[in-house]
Amino acid sequence: MSQEAELGLRDRLAQLSGVKLLRGTKLSAELERLQRQLERLREDTSDEEIWRSVELARNEKRPYTLDYVERILDDWFELHGDRGRMDDHAIVAGLGSLDGRTIALVGHQKGRDIAQRGYRNFGMAYPEGYRKAMRTMELAERHGFPLVTFVDTPGAYPGIAAEQHGQGGAIARSQAMMLRLAIPTVAVVIGEGGSGGAVAIAVADRVLMQENAIYSVISPEGCASILWRDAAQAKKAASAFKPDAAHCLELGVIDGIVPEPEGGAHEGHDEAAILLREALVAHLDELVDLPADELRRRRRAKFRSMGVLERV
Repeated sequence: MSQEAELGLRDRLAQLSGVKLLRGTKLSAELERLQRQLERLREDTSDEEIWRSVELARNEKRPYTLDYVERILDDWFELHGDRGRMDDHAIVAGLGSLDGRTIALVGHQKGRDIAQRGYRNFGMAYPEGYRKAMRTMELAERHGFPLVTFVDTPGAYPGIAAEQHGQGGAIARSQAMMLRLAIPTVAVVIGEGGSGGAVAIAVADRVLMQENAIYSVISPEGCASILWRDAAQAKKAASAFKPDAAHCLELGVIDGIVPEPEGGAHEGHDEAAILLREALVAHLDELVDLPADELRRRRRAKFRSMGVLERV
């Protein structure tokens, strides 16, 4: 664990420890969450544990976006189509009520059986899916609704048709729009966070990962195919670039980890939803009173600082 990562978590713990518990148990839960993250970062994560996170993130019984929508949102109203070409079922979007607050939600959606996987295209969106997401973002900003996004995709669909329809441009425009939004935004990686298809809806004020999610620029199999020309070396690749939540937090790629039930989110959808809901409410409560200019300034500064190297 880097000294900077530990100091950052310690500073956050110190700040929260000095605040009176005006909101009941929410603040104490945040303290406990950060303390657990600090303890986890102190441990040396083995290669086997990293690969276990990859397997859990891909578990077909893991809750998907609509599983969480059903459990944490009231008055859900789904939006369809990009107002141009088609409705991409790999992206779901809509409006709902979270803890009495209207929010807009965008998320990748996978399928559990063969029919659903084909219908949802395995959670890999076409450009039309990202245009639907941007349509929802514009609606949220127009009405002042906070935006929540759930990331769970192996990556954007890489087919010829998607490229012909402007896949790269759609991903870039979605990221640029999220940087400009004047509303609070929270993104959560709930399973796989793969490549540009994930980042397209994850340029948020707060980026969180569930405990057993993964987030990376390429899949372990893709990395292994490039480096060793052998996809079977995926476990070796994962241990090298460490896509698990603990290492993403240490690198500063994410802002926090959402705990999961014992054994993983697939072992208890209801409990996983409760933990996720608590995290979303806590982070939105911290963001809703910030002025739009300050939100944009902090968001831009955060993402521009990632990957910056300092010469010694």
